[in-house]
Amino acid sequence: MPVSFLREDHLASYGRYRDDPTPAQLARYFFLDAADLARIYQHHGSHNRLRFAVQLGTVRFLGTFLTDLSQVPKTVVQHLAQQLALPDPQVLVRYGRRGLTRQTHAREIQQAYGYHTFTDQPGHFQFVRWLYTRIWLSDERPSVVFDRATAHLVEQRILLPGATVLARLIAQVRDRVASRVWSVLHQALTPTQQTALDRLLLVPPNGRITPLEQLRRAAPGYTSTSMLRALKRVETLQQFQLDHVPITTIPPARLTALARYAVLSPASTLARMDVQRRQATLFAFVSTMERTAIDDALDLLDALIMDLIRRAKLTARQTRLRTLKDLDAAALHLSAVCTQLLDPQHQDTTVHELLPTLTSPTQLTAAITTITTLARPPETTMQPELIARYQMVRRFLPTLLRMMPFDGTSAGRPVLQALAFLRHIEGQRDPHMRYAPRAVVPRDWRRFVFRPRRDIDRPAYTLCVLAQLQTALRCHDVFVTPSDRWGDVRVQLIPEHIWDMQRPRVCRMLQLPLTATDALARLRHELTTAFAQVTTRLPTNTAVRIVNQRGKAQLQLDRVTKLDESPHLGPLRDQMTAAMPRVDLAEVLLEVQRRTGFADACIPLGPQTTRMPDLALSVCAVLLAEACNIGLEPLVRADVPALTRRRLEWVQQTCIRAETLREANACLVDAQTTIPLAQHWGGGDVASVDGLRFVVPIQAVNTGVSAPYYGTARGITYLNFASDQFTGFYGMVVPGTLRDSPYILDGLLEHETSLRPTELMTDTAGYSDVVFGLFWLLGYQFSPRLTDTGSTRLWRMDRRADYGPFNAIATHVINTRLIETQWDDMLRVAGSLKLKTIRASTFIRAVLTSQRTATLARAIGELGRIAKTRFLLTYLDDATYRRRVLTQLNRSEARHRLAREVFYGRRGEVRQRYREGQEDQLGALGLVINVIILWNTWYMDRFITALREQGVTVADEDLLRLWPVGSRHLNLVGRYTFQLPDYLQHGAFRPFAQPIDMPTEGEKGGMP
Repeated sequence: MPVSFLREDHLASYGRYRDDPTPAQLARYFFLDAADLARIYQHHGSHNRLRFAVQLGTVRFLGTFLTDLSQVPKTVVQHLAQQLALPDPQVLVRYGRRGLTRQTHAREIQQAYGYHTFTDQPGHFQFVRWLYTRIWLSDERPSVVFDRATAHLVEQRILLPGATVLARLIAQVRDRVASRVWSVLHQALTPTQQTALDRLLLVPPNGRITPLEQLRRAAPGYTSTSMLRALKRVETLQQFQLDHVPITTIPPARLTALARYAVLSPASTLARMDVQRRQATLFAFVSTMERTAIDDALDLLDALIMDLIRRAKLTARQTRLRTLKDLDAAALHLSAVCTQLLDPQHQDTTVHELLPTLTSPTQLTAAITTITTLARPPETTMQPELIARYQMVRRFLPTLLRMMPFDGTSAGRPVLQALAFLRHIEGQRDPHMRYAPRAVVPRDWRRFVFRPRRDIDRPAYTLCVLAQLQTALRCHDVFVTPSDRWGDVRVQLIPEHIWDMQRPRVCRMLQLPLTATDALARLRHELTTAFAQVTTRLPTNTAVRIVNQRGKAQLQLDRVTKLDESPHLGPLRDQMTAAMPRVDLAEVLLEVQRRTGFADACIPLGPQTTRMPDLALSVCAVLLAEACNIGLEPLVRADVPALTRRRLEWVQQTCIRAETLREANACLVDAQTTIPLAQHWGGGDVASVDGLRFVVPIQAVNTGVSAPYYGTARGITYLNFASDQFTGFYGMVVPGTLRDSPYILDGLLEHETSLRPTELMTDTAGYSDVVFGLFWLLGYQFSPRLTDTGSTRLWRMDRRADYGPFNAIATHVINTRLIETQWDDMLRVAGSLKLKTIRASTFIRAVLTSQRTATLARAIGELGRIAKTRFLLTYLDDATYRRRVLTQLNRSEARHRLAREVFYGRRGEVRQRYREGQEDQLGALGLVINVIILWNTWYMDRFITALREQGVTVADEDLLRLWPVGSRHLNLVGRYTFQLPDYLQHGAFRPFAQPIDMPTEGEKGGMP
């Protein structure tokens, strides 16, 4: 049975004390109540009582009895000894030497407290059934299942078996679940469908690749030809007609896992499978890929329309510049004529007599024609140039109308009616356009769509409908089923019939009142208190002023000044920089892997019965290639089996995936939290998000143009979420330079690390009232850095409240009635976000623009204005808080500078064509940055410890300004030797570049 998922950290913590229990754990597991004390005092001798108490607390905490009690932490022994009033806890030493007594106490505890061995019935059967249900309903990694199974055994008072015993059971259950899924899916298919699925693995005549490989490839670029290929892909997948197959008993997570395996595995591997597994895998692939293909096609449609509009605007601007000379000449001519006509000296002269002396009729007509042709009304921006591209749209429009099953809400009905009309007239050479629905045409398009005599211009109408379709798709007033990114937002919220039962649970989880009255009362008290505190301290707050500009009161806030450095900080920083060991980046990866095992999380896709030798070495090499953007070629070593080209390509395709990168990153984040220096920087409850922008020089669908960042090129933004310990715990790719605000909640809700940040700091691009409201509903503090406080509004809940000098600024009143009427819907949205039935970015992008959700959006915005005002008052009142926001954002910027240095290959440009590949490469970059930061933190902490052991005083405020983002001691370019010295293999550290007057661990262990 495959048990290779057991890593060293599992074995080290399984049934053992790895660290001292926390005070909360001591209080929960090692508290002795009256019944415990009565049983303990039945034993004679202090040493027997203490050893019984230690075994009792240990089995409650670990789920097993220890054979070597010397492993029990001193804090546990002291905690139990104090409860037993034992002055000398050292009596435990004698207990550890008598195995018979330990066994007797273990049997007594097992009988008295209801503990069962792992193989006892019916407990074992119940545990296997629980394990089977969990694996059946989810697609959790075996390591995650192992951890959750351990916790379940402890909770159910079942003594832990050996680690390999539990691992083999998990592997057996996973095999049984997989076999059941394969059988159910195979039996649900008709013979015709089975034959069609098997054809996916056959290379057609005169072909080079299988249909499976063709369907796995999305259409590159954003041209009309690419759009046709994307729609053809959707049509091919829909021809299988698998949406009618009865598979409601199969959890979606199981289908997703099978589909992911089919996407990443070669067709030859799938062909060698047995019939049931092969056809089940292909079924999952087709059913899941249909959603993906629809998403890709709509992504491409959105990018194509955006590109058409951008090019039309550019052409309009160029045409405007090119014709300004003619327009100026015609306008000046008419101006001269009109000036003469309006001259008072000619009031008695008829116009017809005067006009021939000023200009000829031909010149006047030409000037009027020129101005009429070239001059544009204010609402006309690019419509004529866009209409000129009608023939390009005609290449894919018939297929789009035929293939894509558009649906929508009442707000999207005009667009749907227009699409239905275009579908109806498709194929007609001269259709009756007078019957076209007119509600879809906005004001700025009417003069181009509606021609004289109530006729309608078909090209203009078509382009107008496509532009309105894009807007409706973005706000989900028009949607497509099945689809993930362009589907119906309403069905992703908690269903109404379930919400009534879930409402109390969600309110407890989010710590929100059930009624809007209680929530508003709490907010009103907090807002009044905040105003009172700021008003009281305003006379002594020299950084804040209320000034009168143009008859309007405005706030003025001074910029945060730079803190003066202590005289010891500069020498300390220089000494630390000089002492850091000089090392290659490849060796840093291997050393961190040796200490954390992060690369072990990058396991191959699919079942693996044996662990490939030196897989971690190959993973580290591929991560370095991705992070440095240099490709695999510089890392290939024909004489090293783990670094051959085929091995590295295989690892790149099967091991470097989004889920494995997340788990590997979680190992690094967890390791960083245990370092004392990192704990000094913060506790992980504060985070920041900022965008790192990259140019994409090739045609990619999810790119955008932004002159300040990319010039004339297209690019992407990688949003990176960083903790106050400098580790990045989440990242995502967004197109172009879209505002950060729709995406900033995704990182807090979807990350899978041990950090639990409660406050997020951003720059101004992440700000909106709706975001403030959602943060408050979800229990987070949103703290953006505001660049223009003078134009920021302060809101009040009580119209008659007296806020002193802020009365002239806080003039806007919150609409509490709107919050009351929408309170239940807001709770439902918050619960859906917390339970992850809908992504925060999907909801925010829909709610900010959709007419259907305008009322709910306004209510969340009103709630957000209260939270924003409370934040602003704190921001104005506390200079330390403003500095903390700025410091955390500077930490994100420092991470970005380090990322730019590492991502040096290919001019720092991303060459991945698809969003998944971009996220995998930039996820690898974020992972390597975390590796560097963790390595730096280790050696910085050892350096500080060495100084203090020598009697040197290092101030805490100086430690806060020592950041682990330096790279002067790292060789990032040119040397990629994946080999560690022997002393590092045995757990020692590197010597400092400039020795400190104390022996290092390497020197103690005989380091050369």
